[in-house]
Amino acid sequence: MNDLTIKKIADYLVAAEVEKREVVKVTAQLHPDLSVEEAYLVQQELVKMKLEEGRKIVGPKMGLTSKAKMTQMGVEEPIYGYVFDYMLINNGGKVPFSELIHPKVEAEIAFLIGEDIEGPGITGAQVLAKTQYVLPALEIIDSRYENFNFTLPDVVADNASTSRVVFGTTPKTPDQFELDLVGATLSINGEIKDLGAGAAVLGHPANAIAMLANMLARKGEKIRKGDLILSGALTGAVMLKIGDYVSGKFDGLGEVTFTVVE
Repeated sequence: MNDLTIKKIADYLVAAEVEKREVVKVTAQLHPDLSVEEAYLVQQELVKMKLEEGRKIVGPKMGLTSKAKMTQMGVEEPIYGYVFDYMLINNGGKVPFSELIHPKVEAEIAFLIGEDIEGPGITGAQVLAKTQYVLPALEIIDSRYENFNFTLPDVVADNASTSRVVFGTTPKTPDQFELDLVGATLSINGEIKDLGAGAAVLGHPANAIAMLANMLARKGEKIRKGDLILSGALTGAVMLKIGDYVSGKFDGLGEVTFTVVE
């Protein structure tokens, strides 16, 4: 794929996000033969565009970290994207629905990295040793594609559907927990919609961060000190609507909330 095509696809996806409108997936129209490797080149261009606008990266995020999702998509490893500063919502804050297309929410555990982590060969234990804090989080995903309909290359190119994130305000050191046993409940308007545990993320959330380090190493990149990384969903993704009060409660890590407004 040439640079012009990469730029064309990145422009297409950025415009969809900015204009808050869903579009036909890339593989149905612009580039039917898009590969995962090419999709990461598109994502790289998309990230570059945002950085040139003055946006800042908060950290990477992992997607497709459950065995069921990986089987469903026919993959052997998760995917990753990037969270930017404009995507952050304060805990207890408001999420304007008008800024999004068809948002869904899921509960996650985030890792604040205390030292650089450079693959290959990184393990979950090594990740935990280099993690400064863990935090509860609610990620709002919002695919730019019609009806959340996409192939694996499509979602990679679309920055893994990244949209908004609410981080908790009670950081804890990872040695205080068996993170694979940490349970989370996701409630909307007081009704529990889903629940899960850290083990849903590749057996242990730190395994997802380790896999990220090893995937980045293929491109000569690494996880950097100060990165705040979403490790993957403990729960399923639940559709949001205007007026929803969303709460994620995590064993030992506290509660994360937000309200969806017009």
